[in-house]
Amino acid sequence: MSKAQATGPAKPSGTWDPHQYLRYAHNRSRPFQDLLARIPRLPHHHQPRITDLGCGPGNVTITMFDRWPTARITGIDNSEEMLKAATETAPPPSLESTASLDFDLRDVAEWTPSEPHDLIVSNATLQWLPHHDQLFPRWINGLHPAGTLAFQVPGNFTAPSHSLLHEVAARPRWRHRLADITRGYVHIHTPGRYLEQLTTLGCTVDAWETTYVHVLQGDDPVLDWVKGTALRPVLSALEDPREQDEFLTEYGALLRDAYPRGPAGTLFPFRRVFAIATRANA
Repeated sequence: MSKAQATGPAKPSGTWDPHQYLRYAHNRSRPFQDLLARIPRLPHHHQPRITDLGCGPGNVTITMFDRWPTARITGIDNSEEMLKAATETAPPPSLESTASLDFDLRDVAEWTPSEPHDLIVSNATLQWLPHHDQLFPRWINGLHPAGTLAFQVPGNFTAPSHSLLHEVAARPRWRHRLADITRGYVHIHTPGRYLEQLTTLGCTVDAWETTYVHVLQGDDPVLDWVKGTALRPVLSALEDPREQDEFLTEYGALLRDAYPRGPAGTLFPFRRVFAIATRANA
C-alpha cells in the first residue's frame, strides 16, 4: 500500500478537534458500516477507485480496505487538523499490495472527480453543505457505469440536542453573535426526496432512515458528543474561554434534563438518513 499523505491548498474551516470527535468513534462509525454493507458490487471490484468526501480523521475511511483490500482510496476534507490525524492513523505502507490511500485538503463542494470512480462515499458531511443535492449530477457523472454514490447524513436536527442549542443561542446574552450560526441544516431531505432526486439522474436508488439509540456513559455525555460536531461553530464564534464556559454551562444544564441518566446510562436517540445511488450500467 502506498503511504498516506495529505496534499492540496488549505481551506478555511474553523477548528476541528479530532480527539473530541473520536471520543465516540464506535457510535459515530456504526452508520458508515451499515452504509457500506448495502453498497452493491463495484464495477472494478478487483481495484476500485474510491473517494471519501469529508473523511475527517480517516478512522472510517481505512475500514473500506476490509471490503476492498486493493482499492485506490482518497479522503477529502477541508480541515487541516482532521487530515493531520488521518495521516497519523493511516495503515503503514505495504509492498505486497497495489492499494493506495491518500488525503487531499480541499472543499468537498468544489470537488469534481478527475477520473471515473467506482464509489463516491460520504459519511456525516453533506449536512454542512447548503444545497448539497445540487452537487449530485456532477458526482454521478463522475462514476463508471454501475458505479455508486453512497452517503449518510444526520437527521436529528429537531431533537433536543439541537433545539436546545438554538434556544440558548437565541437568548439575549448570545443571540447577536450566535443566532445565525445555529440556523443551519435546513437542507437535509427525507429519504423519499433523495430517492426521487437521484432516480431522475438515471440511478437505481436505495434510501432509508434509521434511529440509533446510543447508550452513553459518564457525566454530560450528550454535551461531550455535540462538542465534536454541532457545537464547533458556536465555540469558534465565542473566542473568550469564559464565554465558552458560560454557554456550555447553560446548554449542558438543559441537556441533562432532556437526556437523564438511566440504569443503562444516558440514552441518546440519533436519526440518520441514508442513500445509495447506483448509476445505470451502459
